[in-house]
Amino acid sequence: MARRPAPPSASPGSSRQGSAAKSAPRNGSSRPPRGAASRGGQERRVDVREWASGIRLSAFSVIMLSLVVLGAWVLVPTLGTFIDQRQKIAALEQSIKVSEDEITALEKERERWNDPAYITTQARERLYYVKPGEVVYLIDNDLDPAALPQEQGPVSDTLEETPSDWMAQLLRTLTAAGLSDTAVVAR
Repeated sequence: MARRPAPPSASPGSSRQGSAAKSAPRNGSSRPPRGAASRGGQERRVDVREWASGIRLSAFSVIMLSLVVLGAWVLVPTLGTFIDQRQKIAALEQSIKVSEDEITALEKERERWNDPAYITTQARERLYYVKPGEVVYLIDNDLDPAALPQEQGPVSDTLEETPSDWMAQLLRTLTAAGLSDTAVVAR
């Protein structure tokens, strides 16, 4: 393996001049650069080229790094597909559970319809069927008196005009019709 050449050494007479040249900025001004941090009068600079030259990569490191990148490139789409399929499976399992619940409810309903007493009850309640010889009394107003509408007061003989702003009412109606979510089909 070849050795790297050593940096040129400064001569004894130029050591003060070399250290002064290192601390002086290159642009000719006496101010420190913007990003330089000063601690106790000393400037701290990070040379990226020097830092990057300190990194040593062996062939093994490069191969392993490329295998990691290749593995991530291959596995990420597969992982996305796996997660998508698991979500679909969970949704289908939930759908199956709902369907099984509906089937159970329909089977119970079918068992009820096999009972003659249930059929008779449903015929009497829904269709008002009666057995021969029975008398049925239908009560029209069997509501609670509190639920009945209150009696209307006497009608006056005088004509009163209610104040209304027809223009504002028209605009409210038009905007409500334009902003509605569903349309109602008139028959």
